[in-house]
Order: sequence, then structure tokens, then C-alpha cells
Amino acid sequence: MKLSRDKVNHISSLIVNDFENREELDYKMDLNDVRLEITRVMTEELKLDERAEFEARKIIASYKEKKVREGTPEWDIMYQKHYEEWLRKLGV
Repeated sequence: MKLSRDKVNHISSLIVNDFENREELDYKMDLNDVRLEITRVMTEELKLDERAEFEARKIIASYKEKKVREGTPEWDIMYQKHYEEWLRKLGV
């Protein structure tokens, strides 16, 4: 995960604090429950991103006929292609 649990909690708290300051919003549930749901969704999305990144790297590393060095334009293109494919497979 690219963000720590503390950072995710901090971001969700900032979002909920912003919600609290808006008069146009009306809440049907406790704002802490909203914060917890935001945290859950963010964590799940970060896990999907992490999985897609891992799988893209694994696919590139499995190329036997041509080893591509990370950081090259060719590697970046291959990574982006496989990363996006995995996100589609995961339903993102």
C-alpha cells in the first residue's frame, strides 16, 4: 500500500471535517461511521492498486526472450499496459 494506515485515517478525517463545515449536507448516519467507510474504501482501492502493480511487474519480469530494464521508456510502456490490464481485470 502506498499510503500508511495513519495517512489514510488522516485523509478520511480531513474529508469528514470538511463535511461537518458544509451547511448543504445533511447526515443520516454518524460522521464517524462515514469516516470509517471512507477509510475502508480507500484501503480497498489501495490494495487493488498494489495488486495491479505487483502483477504488472511480475509479467514484465517473466519475459524470457528480452529482459527490459526498469526505468527505460520501453519498460514504462509495458508496465502501464499490464498495470491497466490488471486494473480492468480487478474491475477498477
